[in-house]
Amino acid sequence: MEKAKNFIKTYWITILIFIAMICGYKYIADTGMFGGFLFPKVDKITLATTENISTLFLNMIYSFQLMIPAILIAVIIAILSGTALGMNPKLRKIVYPVIYSISVIPSILMSPFALLLAPNFRTASLFLVVYNTVWATLFATINGIMTIDKIYLDKAETLELNRAEKLFQVILPAAMPSILSGFITSLRGSFVVLVYAEMYGAKYGMGFYVKKYAEYGLYDRAWSGFIFMVIVLVFVMQIFERAKNHILRWTLNN
Repeated sequence: MEKAKNFIKTYWITILIFIAMICGYKYIADTGMFGGFLFPKVDKITLATTENISTLFLNMIYSFQLMIPAILIAVIIAILSGTALGMNPKLRKIVYPVIYSISVIPSILMSPFALLLAPNFRTASLFLVVYNTVWATLFATINGIMTIDKIYLDKAETLELNRAEKLFQVILPAAMPSILSGFITSLRGSFVVLVYAEMYGAKYGMGFYVKKYAEYGLYDRAWSGFIFMVIVLVFVMQIFERAKNHILRWTLNN
């Protein structure tokens, strides 16, 4: 009960904003302000959700089957590459301009090449999500390592830590706030590309579900899929935010 009171006390304005958004949509739908076709009534969206809840969860699973491997691959590439570049000034000076130049290319512009060169659509989608996810984490890893307070490194030298101990006990923990912040930013971008990829070629997925019913003109199902997708993605982001806060519980702001 106390937790509920604290939650309401902290987020009551946020709750009111969401209520206002729902009431605003209901008013638009009930009055037919923009036509009843594109903005179906709330009860129709609710009915579409209850009738298709199993299909919504099926598409969610297919989305996760693409998103989870892509995120893992991107994180591994970003941390390995970022650590190497962050710890080696000479290598960083040579390679950094190259990866910076590549990173500014939007993943959507890469999609025609991915679709033509990849053996199947799933591989192309995997590449696009990895490509869009890796950069923020990579640069955050580089910057996190470059900006480590020299005091930590001096203490590591004093303790006579070997290279592996220095890396895993000093450098990576000290850079972790930057790395995780970059990862959370990457994660948000990965959702955008995931939905984009599913909308143009997939047979399942949350993005595919919304596009499919929008093309059929069944906007009650399209809105249902859209709302379901937003709830799922917010839930996933909250899991990662809580994981980040747990990992960084030793920092000042946690």
